[in-house]
Amino acid sequence: MPEINHRYKIVIRCEQCGEKYILRGRPNEMGGFDTGFKRCVCGNESQFDMDVSPE
Repeated sequence: MPEINHRYKIVIRCEQCGEKYILRGRPNEMGGFDTGFKRCVCGNESQFDMDVSPE
């Protein structure tokens, strides 16, 4: 039986401007989550607070 990758609800909040993004993602091999998120509208690419919960 193939392995099932469960999806997670991921809330990303920018630590610079406070903008909040709610996305769905899957675990990746590096221990993080793949959501397609690259950067905040303010240009921040690295300082984020992430809350992850199963869907």
